[in-house]
Amino acid sequence: MGWVVGLLLFIALLYWLMREGWKWRGTLQGDLPELAAVPEDAGTPELTLSGRYHGSTTAGQWLDRIVAHGLGTRSRAELTLTEQGLSVVRPGAVDFFVPVAALRGARLDKGIAGKVLTEGGLLVITWQHGERQLDSGFRADHPAEHTAWVEALNGLTHNQNAVSRGTTPVTPAAVPRGTTPVTPEEGAR
Repeated sequence: MGWVVGLLLFIALLYWLMREGWKWRGTLQGDLPELAAVPEDAGTPELTLSGRYHGSTTAGQWLDRIVAHGLGTRSRAELTLTEQGLSVVRPGAVDFFVPVAALRGARLDKGIAGKVLTEGGLLVITWQHGERQLDSGFRADHPAEHTAWVEALNGLTHNQNAVSRGTTPVTPAAVPRGTTPVTPEEGAR
């Protein structure tokens, strides 16, 4: 009986230490601003996706999980891309909105902190939040949708960058599938 009680106490101690580590990580990430709320009218949806949100990390560091403001909570997710930005609605967790100016791109990947899938099984969206760039990982119910999201987000961020530089945006329809858009300045080089 003593062994069973000792084992239960050991398991409880491990659980408590993990919980304290999670809270400490949230405290260390206290410099992150509050998440933007999803606007009432975000515009006409260009793309929608149903699936799972697997978490956010510091951009380029797939093991540096972000837990502040509920970004570490895994959940179901409904993504909607509009001309204003990306809405992430998460039942049972904090919803958030990424304005189009904060989007930095998207890619297919195989993992993010706590979740590893087959190559290309994860949609990773990079965005600016305060002073940090974050990677957020999503897995669609139908993973074939990931490619359309990568193309749309990269086209949107490329055009946003072109507008901010005062150059002519490239429309995604004008770029052959599987190639990278080239701005007039890059083509002149």
